[in-house]
Amino acid sequence: MDTQHYLQAAERLCAANGGKLTELRRQVLELVLGYPGVVKAYQVLADLQRDRGAAAPPTVYRALDYLAQYGMLHRVDALNGYIVCHHFECSHQALILACEQCGGVEELDADATFQSLSQTTARAGFVPRAQSLVLTGSCKHCQP
Repeated sequence: MDTQHYLQAAERLCAANGGKLTELRRQVLELVLGYPGVVKAYQVLADLQRDRGAAAPPTVYRALDYLAQYGMLHRVDALNGYIVCHHFECSHQALILACEQCGGVEELDADATFQSLSQTTARAGFVPRAQSLVLTGSCKHCQP
């Protein structure tokens, strides 16, 4: 999906859920869409400051959190950043594959995997919070 179609779909998603893709949120989303793989909040902040002048860190974090709440981004705690979800129209839990050599990131729909993990953790009396699961290693392009 190209950037314009992605942004239009994002606007529709927000409106359908009673939210709004404000000018700032749209600009943050456009900046994140420009990065391959993981993007850190400070990278977005630097870009925003370059484009708009003054921008405060809380502003960027609020925009990123909003976009993650609506599923357009995945917050990846293990990588201390965000990745774009290219199929946010469907509800899913993500398995993130992060290559340690090239830095590439791939997202997989992992609902079945998370269902199995939830059953396993339930037997231990544990309820995990919703999150993305990250596996690090070598992508198919970087393997020897």
